[in-house]
Amino acid sequence: MNLFSDDTRRPLADRVRPRTLDEFIGQAQVVGEGQLLRTIITQGTPTSLILWGPPGTGKTTLARIIASSGDFAFEEISATTSGLPDVKKVIERATDRKNLGQATVLFVDEIHRFNKAQQDAFLPHVENGTIILIGATTENPSFEVIGPLLSRSRVVVLEPLSVEQILAIIDRGIKELRGKQLDPDAAQLLAELAAGDARVALGGLETAASLAGGRITLEVVKQAMQKPGLKYDKSGEYHYNLISAYIKSMRGGAVDAALFYMARMLEGGEDPKFIARRLVIFASEDVGLADNTMLGLALAAFQAIERIGMPEGRIILSQATIALASAPKDRRAYDAIGSAITAAQEHPEAEVPLHLRNAPTKLMKELGYSKGYEWKPGFEHEQGFLPDQIKGQKFYDSKLPKK
Repeated sequence: MNLFSDDTRRPLADRVRPRTLDEFIGQAQVVGEGQLLRTIITQGTPTSLILWGPPGTGKTTLARIIASSGDFAFEEISATTSGLPDVKKVIERATDRKNLGQATVLFVDEIHRFNKAQQDAFLPHVENGTIILIGATTENPSFEVIGPLLSRSRVVVLEPLSVEQILAIIDRGIKELRGKQLDPDAAQLLAELAAGDARVALGGLETAASLAGGRITLEVVKQAMQKPGLKYDKSGEYHYNLISAYIKSMRGGAVDAALFYMARMLEGGEDPKFIARRLVIFASEDVGLADNTMLGLALAAFQAIERIGMPEGRIILSQATIALASAPKDRRAYDAIGSAITAAQEHPEAEVPLHLRNAPTKLMKELGYSKGYEWKPGFEHEQGFLPDQIKGQKFYDSKLPKK
């Protein structure tokens, strides 16, 4: 397979794709001197890898450079368009090559989109050396890639490209677009709006070039880019990072930060009911006894989201977020149940004291069940209420937390 065709009809991002490490920009932490990928490429000894990073950070390019580092066949499939029959065909071709003495590097883009059965299909062929698997994922492989594959691969983390690195890639792109000039302020805006994604930058440059005459100005770039895409995945790394930042911002009383992270989630397509559920939990876990009305507010917000939906629901979420972030915080209810559960786990044999047991029969009364117990508010039995094994133990701190 020709990895680097010179067909000028291809997208700009493909036409300027680096062919060697010397042309590659960014990711010094994995391709710098003495780093893993540089060693693999210079020695021509590829191993199975999971390349994890945001879009446009070089995953496909690095896979191709690795494949070209030796006498390897290269196969490329995408989990978004391929199924198990496609995987089997690739494995068959790789098996034929192995019998002839040639190894195959198989690049699987978006590997996290394959289900468990599809990922399982790779295992025996990775183990027996039929394929050298390079999977690319934008989502945390801990959540999306099966354990057996992870244990047989090295996970390589790629980072978003810096503005300076994107500018260097844009400069390479404008040279490919002969007859076009790019104003410096337009290049700067393009690099910033790309948000670390080289593919977005080059796609925006190509669109801007098609809209402009010979000169690409700031206004042309604004028209070409329209709106930067928000990075978000509703089940993976960004999802967990943003909800964590949202909760911690509310916990710290940082209203503006909480609103920003909530907006990021909503703009990224998060289910507003998921956010509303987190508000209900937060109302008890973090505000708790400091303001018991917040639980009712959070529940009302959740019910309103169910009945009204979006886009108006964003106002309801905003109100609840501001109220909960601004409210005093008290985690005594959270701590108390945690301590009680720990005690229950440590003392599963603890018996209910006789005087607290139900006594529906004469025999039970004779045995001391419910002895000395009286129904009246604030009644205190001389033997207390906890089992003997944990008598005197405190789970709930009745003192208000210090401000």
